[in-house]
Amino acid sequence: YNRVWIPDNEEVWQSAEITKNYKAGDRSLHVQLEDGTELNYPVDPAALPPLRNPDILVGENDLTALSYLHEPAVLHNLKVRFVESKLIYTYSGIILVAINPYKELPIYGDAIIHAYSGQNMGDMDPHIFAVAEEAYKQMARNNKNQSIIVSGESGAGKTVSARYTMRYFATVSKSSSNAHVEDKVLASNPITEAVGNAKTTRNDNSSRFGKYTEISFDQSCQIIGANMRTYLLEKSRVVFQSENERNYHIFYQLCASAMQPEYKHLKLGSAEEFNYTRMGGSTVIEGVDDRANMVETQKTFALLGLNGDFQMDVFKMLAAILHLGNVEIAAAGDERSSISMEDKHLSIFCELLDLNCDKMSRWLCHRKIITTSETVIKPMTRAQAVNARDALAKKIYSHLFDFIVERINQALQFSGKQHTFIGVLDIYGFETFDVNSFEQFCINYANEKLQQQFNLHVFKLEQEEYMKEDIPWTLIDFYDNQPVIDLIEAKMGILELLDEECLLPHGKDENWLQKLYNNFVSKNALFEKPRMSNTSFIIQHFADKVEYKCEGFLEKNRDTVHEVLIEILKESKFHLCANFFQDNPVSVSPFSSTINIKSARPVLKSPNKQLRTTVGSKFRNSLSLLMVTLNATTPHYVRCIKPNDEKLPFEFDSKRVTQQLRACGVLETIRISAQSYPSRWTYIEFFSRYSILMTQQELSINDKKQICKIVLQRLIQDHNQYQFGRTKIFFRAGQVAYLEKLRSDKLRHACIMIQKSIRGWLQRKKYLHTKQAAVTIQQYFRGQRTVRQAITARNLKQTWAAITIQKYCRGYLVRRLCQLIHVAAVTIQAYTRGFLARKKYQKV
Repeated sequence: YNRVWIPDNEEVWQSAEITKNYKAGDRSLHVQLEDGTELNYPVDPAALPPLRNPDILVGENDLTALSYLHEPAVLHNLKVRFVESKLIYTYSGIILVAINPYKELPIYGDAIIHAYSGQNMGDMDPHIFAVAEEAYKQMARNNKNQSIIVSGESGAGKTVSARYTMRYFATVSKSSSNAHVEDKVLASNPITEAVGNAKTTRNDNSSRFGKYTEISFDQSCQIIGANMRTYLLEKSRVVFQSENERNYHIFYQLCASAMQPEYKHLKLGSAEEFNYTRMGGSTVIEGVDDRANMVETQKTFALLGLNGDFQMDVFKMLAAILHLGNVEIAAAGDERSSISMEDKHLSIFCELLDLNCDKMSRWLCHRKIITTSETVIKPMTRAQAVNARDALAKKIYSHLFDFIVERINQALQFSGKQHTFIGVLDIYGFETFDVNSFEQFCINYANEKLQQQFNLHVFKLEQEEYMKEDIPWTLIDFYDNQPVIDLIEAKMGILELLDEECLLPHGKDENWLQKLYNNFVSKNALFEKPRMSNTSFIIQHFADKVEYKCEGFLEKNRDTVHEVLIEILKESKFHLCANFFQDNPVSVSPFSSTINIKSARPVLKSPNKQLRTTVGSKFRNSLSLLMVTLNATTPHYVRCIKPNDEKLPFEFDSKRVTQQLRACGVLETIRISAQSYPSRWTYIEFFSRYSILMTQQELSINDKKQICKIVLQRLIQDHNQYQFGRTKIFFRAGQVAYLEKLRSDKLRHACIMIQKSIRGWLQRKKYLHTKQAAVTIQQYFRGQRTVRQAITARNLKQTWAAITIQKYCRGYLVRRLCQLIHVAAVTIQAYTRGFLARKKYQKV
């Protein structure tokens, strides 16, 4: 094939046709772009431009079926399917690539669910339901736990994909006796979205936490319950939102319902009245009715058995957080701050949580320092007091979130024994922004762990496929990101140094960063110090280099609230508040029972009790547990792609898509496949496709498998380019394209022969038709002429006869008239002559 892909600044890659034969050693290629532009493209003989796939393979529903496996081929195939065919799902081996269409599509109804139920994954078009069905079927057949890992950046459609997956399981496994269980499992989604999702600049409904939902099945493969684990809630959003962003949805739903009689005692107003909800300057989402969503949230609470009293307790905590954010802290000098006793928001906060207002007012502006010899009460500056207030708000919301998740788990608990489960992981994808902080560091660390698990699983599947087909196994070199994981989590790694600095009374972000520089700069190739900055560090992740700003790392990792504030909350007579901060919290709701609820946030025991409290160590331990769970299940992967940043339907931004393909492992799968035998055809498929290349002698053999072997050995001389398995033929990259070229050449020659015969037959037919037409025309013409001649002769005779008749008739009439006149004249003459004679006679 004479078409290649060359780099382009706008489209990343663009197609070009080679217009002049390339010879080994040439430094340029003569190509013509699709818009007709001709240019000499400089090339390195050791790295020629990637070849374009034949048209027959463009639009394949599985990227690994492409003969030439590389980035431009993947990008083009996705673009053709998404933009031209309006297809949002494409397979990439074991991965389902899902592109967000930013438009409601009619492809998720119950009829579609039933269409995919019981079908093999490759039998129907790619779909999220096909992945769910594959997981469900493998669980039912093999009695093995499954996991569906949904990842992608914010706005790519992870939450929606996870929701449809759970809906599929709820539909296909519904039983008549436990129909309410499936409804409860689905009802957990709106609640977690209300308390854990928020509007960001990239997504109007962005999940600000990771979630792993285990859906439990009995021996009949029917849902009996579920359990949810959450990871790394973005607590900083409670007290700070960037421009055009919102806080968690539940706050706005509550404010939109403030005028309802049942919420009057919360003393709320519109979202614009509270610091924690108006900070981003965007309190309303276009097309979203927060009041209606509040009603739906209450309905789902009720569906899970969480009655009005429980809901009102939750709303009181949320309202208290909003009022706490409006507490005015004034500077009383350079080193002191104070809160007015007249502050109505502080009074409401204390009233809602049943706290001592005087104590809260004092200890928001002071802190207690306990040493070995004495206890010192030290005033705080206004900035420190504001930080203490915000830390308290974050702490309360974090405990409330965990409590709600635990109550959801309690509502989804089940009696009896779990036979198997399917876990659905909805977790943040790799992130890089202009300013990256602790949250992005943890998110990218989680993605490193998931990518490692993914690579090992893909590698394992490749090996199993070869062993099943009796193909000689060749070791594939795949990217192992263990070094960057070690950089983060190993002994004396980034996280351990961070925890160590957090233990120091005067630990600072700058001191910790200096330790990183001393330990890793010039010693670890994956760690870099920015040239123009002394407050940042760079890590080379599997997807990209990311620069992290060290400011706030220690504070976010400590996640501490002054102990005296915790003690005040413990003294609260409001049972929910007091229970949150007890060392051994007890059940505070009439819904609780003696059944042990599986923890929503399991944490491994750390040998160092002090390190157990840091966010980093908690996250590392929960991530390790997640990896143990995923490794004990059969994983299925869904990679969600955001096609553009403007949220336009079916618009494809090649640059943005390429960034995500590089970050989510799709290209790594392609690279691993390309190193071995990426193209795989069953013998029947090969025979059906390439029988045109077979001779009559070969086709006379009864064994189709033997025919395929004989034909391949004749067509491809290098036997290392393919392998014969038990049921499939394995091809190296480019071999299918070569066979397609031979097939197209054979078809072209056959087409030319057919065209030649058809054109000759058409011309002969046209000639005979023209000849027949000419004869017919001549016949009619001559006939008409003869007729006209005959008519002319008759007319002449008739005319001559008429003239002759007229002549005789006229002569007869003239003679007759002449005779009459002659007789008359003679008569007149006779009478006249007589008269004259008599007159003369008389005269004489």
